Amino acid sequence: MPGPLSHLRIVEGSAFVAAPLAGLTLAQAGADVIRFDPPGGGLDYRRWPRAAATGRSLFWTGLNKGKRSLCVDIRRPEGREIVQALVGAPGDGGGLLLTNFAGMPWLSDAVLRARRADVIKLEITGNHDGSNAVDYTVNPAVGLPAMTGSGGRDAPTNHVLPAWDIACGLTAAFGLVSATVERTRTGQGRSISIALSDVAFATIGHLGMIAEAAVDGVDRPPSGNDLYGAFGRDFPTADGERVMIVALTPKQWSALVKVCDIAGAVRELEARLGTDLGEEGARHLHREAIAGLVGSWVAARPLAAVGSAFDAAGVSWGPYQTVREALDRDPRASTANPLFTMLQQPGVGSVLAAGSPLAVAGESRLDARAAPTLGADNDAILGDLLGMASGAIGKLYDDGVLARE
Repeated sequence: MPGPLSHLRIVEGSAFVAAPLAGLTLAQAGADVIRFDPPGGGLDYRRWPRAAATGRSLFWTGLNKGKRSLCVDIRRPEGREIVQALVGAPGDGGGLLLTNFAGMPWLSDAVLRARRADVIKLEITGNHDGSNAVDYTVNPAVGLPAMTGSGGRDAPTNHVLPAWDIACGLTAAFGLVSATVERTRTGQGRSISIALSDVAFATIGHLGMIAEAAVDGVDRPPSGNDLYGAFGRDFPTADGERVMIVALTPKQWSALVKVCDIAGAVRELEARLGTDLGEEGARHLHREAIAGLVGSWVAARPLAAVGSAFDAAGVSWGPYQTVREALDRDPRASTANPLFTMLQQPGVGSVLAAGSPLAVAGESRLDARAAPTLGADNDAILGDLLGMASGAIGKLYDDGVLARE
């Protein structure tokens, strides 16, 4: 596949979100990503959601678009030998391993570097000490569920997005590419470890949340659907829809005041409160009073009228909608958006699929490609990259070392 990373060949051993997402990100930039799985599929091969008609995992196919599949029994020495040889195969863009199978002796630095001295291995772990952690245990540990919803520490609210897996996967992709740039300059390989919990704690630190607790000695209270530190809230419309309105910047605030025709009321409110609502923190502190003014305007109009007025005025807003509703009415979730194409996914059928979100000026986006069936690329991988004869490959099938769906 053409793309800025088409010179790279990455071997991926992974499950669940972070590592597969890193591989997907690299594949959508053109890299040849070869994931290895055991016969019958790995831990996440049948993870929900699944296609109702076939049982095929929409989760697995979504995260493994555009990759090649090697289906090999890594419990057996012959299978491990194949993976090791593949990681160590020659080529300027080869010698790259991406995995969250942490601590596997047969994928140790020493074993891999005995085959290729400039191997780059990036290993995703749960915690920095190698102990287990997943997104759904890390998120409560960093304190966000106590800020989410309205229950606070005694009734924390989780969210459905595996945000730390996503951040970790994207960081891993960046880390692997950075190491290849360094290898080009120095000729040296690298062994990189990235811990899921480190990504999470680092991120809340970057956002000032650690300093807020450490310096000021406070825990941020839950704020429901309100935007923290400025004005932002959800409001019902006259026809039973719901919109999120954000007035973070001075321009957004001015636009909201103008379109809702509340300038006079805002001045009166400022005089009574002795504050300047042009300052974003003041808007947060007095959000209930502002919501009373904005809410009555929104509640008197249907969604279409609200949206039309907001768009014309430059208000920052968005409708609440389910995924199905987004597919029905939002052009951003359709082939009207160059991000998306329709592709034929084996075991699923025709599906709307996203390619790379990176849009390069003057170039067409790289379209999404289907996820492979297990073992679909066995023969090509072993023949082309390892130089194995067809008879030798056939024997591996006969012995159960290789398999395909």
